[in-house]
Amino acid sequence: MGDKAIIITGASRGIGAVTARLAAAKGFAVCINHRDSAAEAAGLAKEIENGGGRAIVVRADVSREEEVIRLFETTDRQLGRVSALVNNAGFTGPAGRRIENIDPATLRAVFDTNVIGSMLCAREAIRRMSTRHGGRGGHIINLSSTATRMGSPNDWVDYAASKGAIDVFTQGLAREVAEDGIRVNAVAPGLIDTELHARAGEPDRASRYLSQIPLKRAGTAEEVAQTILWLITEAPAYITGAIVPVSGGR
Repeated sequence: MGDKAIIITGASRGIGAVTARLAAAKGFAVCINHRDSAAEAAGLAKEIENGGGRAIVVRADVSREEEVIRLFETTDRQLGRVSALVNNAGFTGPAGRRIENIDPATLRAVFDTNVIGSMLCAREAIRRMSTRHGGRGGHIINLSSTATRMGSPNDWVDYAASKGAIDVFTQGLAREVAEDGIRVNAVAPGLIDTELHARAGEPDRASRYLSQIPLKRAGTAEEVAQTILWLITEAPAYITGAIVPVSGGR
């Protein structure tokens, strides 16, 4: 087992899956986490292995502490100590809702996955990466959103608020662990052409906003993944606590 193990949460599809492929191509042993997409995760792992890489699949709900612990312990045993974490798992809930119509169960699901899940995963990563705990440093990349700047009115204000929490968490955690050899950054995708919109019940959502994007197109999952992988390299070695927009200028 080597020292380039990466955990990517919510990695069975979309941005997470593309990030897993790119990470494997760059020599990382990849832990593909999913909650309820076993077939897609298994197919991705097989694709990586057929290409000469190493990958494992671990089912875990990141909002549940015991499952997060199991996720990291399994990675420890099968791939080695994690050196990079991508907090990609996220939940939007249905699109097109106003706050007066949101039920508490949806609110809890959004914040439990997006905020608490990211914090629990970061905690376990730091326990392994931090030089004060005998680690060799590492990288944590959180997934934010450009929704934090616009608030997503009449759509998913709660999701935007959860990503606002991620921005604050990224900046605070970066300062907290900077002397422990860990860099913490976030990537904030804008309008990205993935199946997320269809899962939220609005498959044509991307086309509604194209006129608001200076580059006049939706972004791709690969463009987001390339930014994530760049932040994990040593090229941006003086960057920590940053929230990098991948938004076409919006």
